[in-house]
Amino acid sequence: MGRVTERRKVIRIRDGVVSARPDTLVAEEPLEIRLNGKPLAITMRTPGDDFALAAGFLVSEGVLGAADELQNIVYCAGATYGGTSRSSGAESGGGSNTYNIVDVKTAPGVVIPDITLERNVYTTSSCGLCGKASLDAVRTTTRWPIDDTHDAHGGEAPPVRLDPALLAQLPDRLRAAQRVFDRTGGLHAAALFREDGELLDIREDVGRHNAVDKLVGRALQNGALPLSRAVLLVSGRASFELAQKAVMAGIPVLAAVSAPSSLAVDLAAETGLTLVGFLRGASMNVYAGEDRIALRAAAPQG
Repeated sequence: MGRVTERRKVIRIRDGVVSARPDTLVAEEPLEIRLNGKPLAITMRTPGDDFALAAGFLVSEGVLGAADELQNIVYCAGATYGGTSRSSGAESGGGSNTYNIVDVKTAPGVVIPDITLERNVYTTSSCGLCGKASLDAVRTTTRWPIDDTHDAHGGEAPPVRLDPALLAQLPDRLRAAQRVFDRTGGLHAAALFREDGELLDIREDVGRHNAVDKLVGRALQNGALPLSRAVLLVSGRASFELAQKAVMAGIPVLAAVSAPSSLAVDLAAETGLTLVGFLRGASMNVYAGEDRIALRAAAPQG
């Protein structure tokens, strides 16, 4: 697997003083995702959690929704870990991913949506998916409608309800858990929290959509979908694509430290997703799904 960071020479200018020094940069490399041997997508990503990224991407595309639908994920010929390809259950270890190609094999009987094989998708680290032919193609139908009235085992549970004071603490918790950002300043992060604020998982990547895919893919591999009691926090803006990824994983709350897009707000309103933006300190904007936020009315003026 490629390195998460790389060193490059940089000319540093501080108060008119020039010096040369090495700098730590976040790595960005292409990853080709194949589905049952057929090329499907190329994404620019930070190496690491490649199998989870591929699995999460296929959740967002409506291909996978449960762990038993995934047979395995392997690096293709030429990508080696000590001379052998590896399955989705054992990604960590030594070696190197030579060609940055993974092949996702679905379990027998899994129906593949036609759209996934009719196009090659190119994703960039900045904007995510490019090349979908229409808005209808972008709007993927989820098998996990947002339902926070049940727990992970299907038992009845009270709806998720979050105190704004708890939400306000989450960006600091995410930032404290970012390891590579501290060395490079160049990574986005996505984190899953329980409704009580406990950090469940965090992933970093040069692309925020990849970071979310890595989270969702790990949840799929662990049999944790749908994430019906989770809060997804992203370290940037909330685009339509990120809102869709949350919906496809059954996540009821998406919070972002920056602005949402208009389409993200529209999708949230359609699907029942709670969408919070500009989550900074004690301030935030709730754009949809405000019923999950324990709001306190402002005191009357005068």
